Amino acid sequence: MGNKDVVRRLVDECVNPHRADRLPQFVGGDLRMHPGTPGAAPDKVGLDGLRTAFDRFRTTFPDLHITLEEMVEDGELVACRWTATGTHSGELAGIAPTGTAVRWSGTDMYRIVDRRIVEWWRNDDFVWLLHQLGRDLIPSPG
Repeated sequence: MGNKDVVRRLVDECVNPHRADRLPQFVGGDLRMHPGTPGAAPDKVGLDGLRTAFDRFRTTFPDLHITLEEMVEDGELVACRWTATGTHSGELAGIAPTGTAVRWSGTDMYRIVDRRIVEWWRNDDFVWLLHQLGRDLIPSPG
């Protein structure tokens, strides 16, 4: 089993069926997350912090589904391009639930050691997601 399989199983067996109890099978206890904002410092969220974020996001999108579009593996690094869908059913970035079905995409990079994700970089199209919820951060021309 290669490192791509760790990521694939994380999505198929944990994220999509919302099995937070399975996170320890795929994520190291001292996980470091890197936000998509260039220059932002990494957060050492660990397994408990990821579980909290996981549950909070699942409350916002209870029918969240991730589709892995493409994956590339190079040693302990795995890059992944994905598409997410879900229904906005909980507060997100100050936006009350709208009931809107949304679709957005992003890329992740994982560093995997001993079949556990120990570092995770995320870059998703959050601006497009907010636009679908009625929050335009970039004014239209004219």
